[in-house]
Parts: sequence; C-alpha cells; structure tokens
Amino acid sequence: MNPYDLLREPFQSEMDYFDKNRNVTGMAAEDNKIILNPYSNLNEQQKDAVIKNEATRILIRTGQIEKPNFDLTEEQNKALDNTTYKNASEDDRKATIAARLFTGDTSGQNATEEQMNYISKLSDLFNKDNK
Repeated sequence: MNPYDLLREPFQSEMDYFDKNRNVTGMAAEDNKIILNPYSNLNEQQKDAVIKNEATRILIRTGQIEKPNFDLTEEQNKALDNTTYKNASEDDRKATIAARLFTGDTSGQNATEEQMNYISKLSDLFNKDNK
C-alpha cells in the first residue's frame, strides 16, 4: 500500500487546530485520511515518517491489519503516560507504539520480539504493492 494515497489537505477546522497545536505534525483524520500540519517545519524525510506513522494507525483502525496484540513494556507505558495518550484506550496505545516503532521513532522505546514480529507484518503490507 502506498501511504501517500491517503494524504489530503486539511479542512479549515483542522487548519485552526494545527495553528493552535504546532507541535502536532500530522494526524489520521476521522475520514481515514492523513493530514499534515502546514505550520510544522518538517523536512521530506520527517514528513515521510509522519505519513507512514499515520497510515499505520489507519490500517489498524480500518481492520486492514490486525490490531496489535502485544504487551507494552513498562518503559513504553511510562513514556505514553507523559503524552496525550495518557488516558487513551489500550488499543490506541498499542497502535501508537506500533506506528512509532515501524517508522523508527525513538519514542517507541525498546521493542520486544513480539512487537518486532508485528512490525514485520506492517512492513510486508506496506511493501507488497511497491515490489
């Protein structure tokens, strides 16, 4: 799958949100499209990572890949407790860690073997149409 196929321009309400939250680089919108914050100063490599991160969330949300069934480590839980994911559902927390690990975001913390097996499935899904 090509995650760039999910990219769209933000609506005005999303632009307003991004203007007030310039630290948010992008998101998987409610319509299962990816939007990037036009106020962020990401380079192309960083934009690519955000797009893949958000595409991962969409794949999980829409059932195109099974939900992560791995356990989070204590380190990962502590890291998430210091973010907007503090009160998120366990599924959302796992999807967040999966997306971060998949894109090489170091905030995903140290991955377990079980988590890396899941990431391998994600890689296969992203790469199957690009061969």
